[in-house]
Order: sequence, then C-alpha cells, then structure tokens
Amino acid sequence: MKVTSYVQGNWAEEGTEKDLISAVNGTPVAQMVEADLDYKGACEYARQVGGPKLREMSIHERAFKIKFLAKYLLERKEKYYELSTHTGATRQDSWIDIEGGIESMFTLSSKARIELSDAPYHVEGGVERLSKKGTFVGQHICVPRHGVGVQINAFNFPVWGMLEKLAPMIIAGLPAIIKPAPTGSYLAHAVFKNIIESKLLPEGAVQYIAADKPGDLLDHLTSQDSVAFTGSAETGQKLKSHPNIITNNVRFNLEADSLNASILGPDVTPEMKEFDLFVKEVVNEMTVKAGQKCTAIRRTIVPQERAKEVIKALKNRLKSITIGDPTQKETSMGPLASVEQADRFASSMQDLTEVTESAYSDGKENGEGAFVSPKVLLCHKPLEIDPIHKVEAFGPMTTVMPYQSIEEAIKLTNKADGSLVGSLFTADDQVAKDITLGCAPYHGRFMVVNRHCADESTGHGSPMPHMVHGGPGHAGGGEELGGARAVLHYMQRVALQGSPTTLTEITGQYIKGGETEEAEKHPFQKYFEDLEVGEALTTHRRTVTEADISNFGAISGDHFYAHFDEIAAKDSLFGKRVAHGYFVLSAAAGLFVDPAPGPVLLNYGLDNLRFVAPVTPGETIRAKLIVKSKKVRQKKEKDKYPFGIIYWDVEVTNQDDELVADYTILTLIKRRERLDIDNED
Repeated sequence: MKVTSYVQGNWAEEGTEKDLISAVNGTPVAQMVEADLDYKGACEYARQVGGPKLREMSIHERAFKIKFLAKYLLERKEKYYELSTHTGATRQDSWIDIEGGIESMFTLSSKARIELSDAPYHVEGGVERLSKKGTFVGQHICVPRHGVGVQINAFNFPVWGMLEKLAPMIIAGLPAIIKPAPTGSYLAHAVFKNIIESKLLPEGAVQYIAADKPGDLLDHLTSQDSVAFTGSAETGQKLKSHPNIITNNVRFNLEADSLNASILGPDVTPEMKEFDLFVKEVVNEMTVKAGQKCTAIRRTIVPQERAKEVIKALKNRLKSITIGDPTQKETSMGPLASVEQADRFASSMQDLTEVTESAYSDGKENGEGAFVSPKVLLCHKPLEIDPIHKVEAFGPMTTVMPYQSIEEAIKLTNKADGSLVGSLFTADDQVAKDITLGCAPYHGRFMVVNRHCADESTGHGSPMPHMVHGGPGHAGGGEELGGARAVLHYMQRVALQGSPTTLTEITGQYIKGGETEEAEKHPFQKYFEDLEVGEALTTHRRTVTEADISNFGAISGDHFYAHFDEIAAKDSLFGKRVAHGYFVLSAAAGLFVDPAPGPVLLNYGLDNLRFVAPVTPGETIRAKLIVKSKKVRQKKEKDKYPFGIIYWDVEVTNQDDELVADYTILTLIKRRERLDIDNED
C-alpha cells in the first residue's frame, strides 16, 4: 500500500519512501511516499479552484455533500477497521475513531441545516436597531473566507481527527489541505482516497499531504486562511509562533493534549454506585486506545480517606485487562501506536516515578510491537509536586491525588492550568455545583455523573460533535466542534449596517422595517418556489370584544385576574382589563390564514414571540404576514410531498398602528420540484 499526496488534482506517486510500521507485529503496513511538493501551488489551487466552487453552493447544499459523503464512507467502514488494528486499536478503539468520525459528519451536517441559513452565508441573530426611527439598523452575517483550511492532525485518531475538521470546513465553504501524522496515516489515507473516489466534493475542495513535516506550507498562508492543529502543546506552540502565522494573523486553532482530571466527590463511599462508576471510568480512560487520548484521565483526584480504597478497586479492575493482539476478541487493550511512542511513554513515566510512588504495575512490558501495561501512581502531596500537573505520559496511566476539602480538590484540578475535559462523580448536587463552578474556568468541557445519568453517559473521554471541544491554557486555548458553531469557526463574521431595505437585499432575508410588496394572491396559495422574501399580506381588521375575552377564557381555562377582575386589574401594570395575549395570537392567525386547501401543509412552530403592548376590549387589531426567509427540506421516503420551510415575520398592530405582538411562524409548504437531495436517507 502506498500512502501518497494528492495535490492540485493529482496523486504524487514519486518520492522518498518510508515504511509505516504495524504497532502489533513491527512489520511494514504501507510505504509513505514523500514527494517534492509545490506547497504554494497547493494553496493557490485550493483558493482559486476549490473555494469558488464551494462558495457557489449554499450552506445547506454543502452540508448535504457532507451527509452523503458520510454515508459513502460508512458503507466502506470494514476496510478501515482492518487497517486500524495495525495502529494498535481494538474494535472498540477503532469504533471511536472510524464511526465516531463519520457520525460527527452526520451530526454537523444536520446541525448546520437546522440552525444555519439556506444561503452561501449565514444571517446570524436578530436585527439590531441603531437609530430612533429604525431607518438605520445592523445585522451580523457570517460569510465564507477566501482562503484554505489547513489541518495538521495527531497520530492517535487518524480518521476522527480528519473528518471532524473536514466537515465544518467544507460546510463553511473553505477548501481543506489535510496533513496527518505519519504514524497510522495509512488509515487516514484509505479514507481520503475514498473521499476522492466518491466525487461528491468539487475539485480543489480537498488535498492531502503525505510527509513527515509540511515543508514550507505555513510560509504561503494568508489572512484568509485557517490552521487547525491537534497534537502536543510543544509542537502546537512552535507552529503557532511561525513568523508568517504571526505576520498575517492567520487563524490558528490549537487543540493540545492536557492533563485531564476526574474527581471523586467527598460524599461518595465504596458502597455507593457512584464509587463503582468512578473506578470504571478511570480504568476505561486508561485502557481505551491504550490511554492515547487527548482527553484521557491522567489525574485521579479522590478524598484522602478514600485513596486506599480507590487504588484497591483500580487494581482489581486492571487485573482483568487482557493485553495483546487487537484482532483477538479476548484482547481488551492493544499496544501503543509505535515503538517510538512506547519509548516516549517510558521516558515520561520515569520522570513521574521520581516524584511519586508506584501503586500498580503488572510489569508485562515484553513482546513484539509497542506493548505496555497500565500503571497507577500515587502522589501523597499533590499540591506541592508540580511535575504531576505538567508532565504527560501519553499512555495507559493515571496518578492518584488525595485531597482534604472541596476547595483543595478544585485547586488540584485547576493546577494543570487548562484542560480539555474534567469530570466529577458525586451524588450530592450541591457538591456538583461547588466543584463544577470552581473548575469551569480552566476547562473546555466538564462532565458530572451520578447513578441517574450514568447509563446514558457518553463518557469522560468522548467529545461529542454537538458540544464544543477545546480548552484554555495548556489545552491550547482553542475551540472546535459545538454543532453549528463548528462551521462558524471557519467563517468571517461581518457587522452590516444600513437601511432595512438595503440589508434585506444584501442578506436575502427580510430585515424588520424594510420595504415589502403586497402579494397579488394569498401567500398560502403559493408553492415554496414562488414565494419571495419580502412578499407580504396585510389583513383586514378585527375589533376585540368583551365576548372574545369571556369565550377565550372559557375555552382555555385561563381566568387570570387581569382578564376578568375589573377591580384587581386596576392595580395591575395595565390599569384595566386586557385581552389574553394568546387570544391576540389566535385572532391574528384567524386574520391571515387562508382556509382553502393549498400548498401549505402545516404550522411547524413559532419563534421569538413578544407581546409588546396590551389590547383592551374595543380596540382593533390587524396582522401583517411577511416572508422572512426560506429553507429547502430534504424529502425522505416517508414524506408524501417534497417541501420547504417558510419563516414568516408576523406583526400585529392596533388601530393606531402601534405594535402589540411580534413573532416568527414556520410553515411547511410544498415544493413543485424534486431535487438531487430528495429520497437520500
């Protein structure tokens, strides 16, 4: 198997070859071909070929590309599992990397299509009124940058590390250049090759570098480019301080390995379920991927009176761990990713054992490949010993650190000066609050577990694509993932200012206060494709009566005094009786709804409802319905019709044209035509 670069639309098959070695048996799995690449040309190709093609598509179209690509890769997963064993990964380990990466693509695609605009850019948040009369307003939008996204990935998750960055880059409209670590890169290459073979992404959208170091790639980056790095803090800081990165203010997201901690609450005793859950989680994080996770538990922080009991429980669980060939079903932990990684692990362990004592090690270090055994260290004075909070042994180990108070537990946890994740096991919610808020400023993610959520917990070490991943300080100071946020990381946020009508034209979304055009026929009788942003329906008027209030109260059961008690209402904020807000909402629907059958299928929801002013008996209301924005929805097999979502701005005013209610409603409306995305599950 040859691991080659793919740049400027071609595979670079000539160059210096280097064997990529199996962590299990020490034999070559593949040969990495390091070619003499034109890195400047690769960047220009991404910007000039891939970027424009991606920017022609809407965010939703790009997100659908990622969804269909994820489906394509998932159908080929068994080939990836076979290769993954050579990295030392068991089937469970590989699932996290392979299917975890692919599932991240599905999730990020879905979140982008739900939460972001169906346009090449995203209209973010609401309009900001910047003037007294509302003729000068502001609106934030996020637009694709005219650059390239460079990935520099670590060895421990060849697939996940690549895909969780690729998905948001492509959805953001940013072409990617992928540079994996050589160790295990045969797995990343196999996935990348399938990405190219799928032909789902436009030419120039992705390139791949097979090399030990990325040459002069960083020299050619501009202010429009981004770098996403995962790896050691030392290497990340070196790259982040590259002169060209600094000179051009190139965006640089650094996600570094950190000395993450898990805390056993002071309320937990060995008889409690939380105690067993804690021990199980620590052992799991020590042994999954042989402890080679940036989120693994390196520091186990426990009440001083529980230290011996925790160590005993850890020993009992670790004795059941079977170390061996990851292809064998009985194996629960494979080797480290390479002999080099085993040597680094041994060196770091030597530094740590000089300031701690060994609490557990079975001594089984011999054999082919890079096999090591789990190790537990104990530090009696963790507040006084700095190396345990600074030196990371990247493998199956943890250091037990006793604490005497909640304040001390917080101080110990934060002593690593920034972590990707921390976790707490407690049955006491007050303890949970105190420790969580004490540790939160030093963490990117914090997980609190008790018996009520444990069965469905995704685990200390598993960053979920819905939630942000990253951390302050030693963890790199970066942030990635986080659902739709993952996409916005790679876009440029712009504050637009101008008249509402002008901003409506620029954004393609109705901006409140902008000019509208009255529909020639009722909008509910139009298909999705025929409705235009800014198209409006102004309804006839309706006078609110005493009978309306009485009838609504009777049918709803809402007899609040402000609607029915004349005397009590005099002391209310309104000074007199008023109509129910929800009656106004219902009456407005009666004003703008067309009862005849048509393309409108159903009311899908309501957003941002505000009752701005009271409506009293005898006052007259009317509604104005405006097409605010549109989203195409993918037709599934179970759907009877293809349809889209229309967001309507609704303004309810009184006889003096004063606003009394303001909200957005969503309706599903039939599309006339099927699209390529339809019937793709």
